[in-house]
Amino acid sequence: MNLKKKNHFIFTKFRYSKLQKMNYENHKSGNGGVITLKNDSEEVGRLTYTIFPEENKLIISFVLVHPQFEGRGMGKFLVEHAIQFARENNWKIYPHCSYARSVMNRMNDVEDILLQR
Repeated sequence: MNLKKKNHFIFTKFRYSKLQKMNYENHKSGNGGVITLKNDSEEVGRLTYTIFPEENKLIISFVLVHPQFEGRGMGKFLVEHAIQFARENNWKIYPHCSYARSVMNRMNDVEDILLQR
């Protein structure tokens, strides 16, 4: 089963005054997948995950933001999208990626789904 889901949001870039449209795409295949974040012309970043359906668990393996987009909160947007995806499927999240773990540990509204280990 290949699931491709798109979500959109608009934000103002810190260095530019124009609005930039961003798109999420969730490419799920089997028990794994990749959530990509793209602007109108290129990929901004990606988050990879593995699902253990028998344990109702999603593991965030890796978060990557391309260098030209670093420092603008794009990685956090990817983690937030993974959280939304997990909640829609009633899964808990284990953030194996140290960046994702750091982001989630600073969030106040994830106690219900965050697995510490």
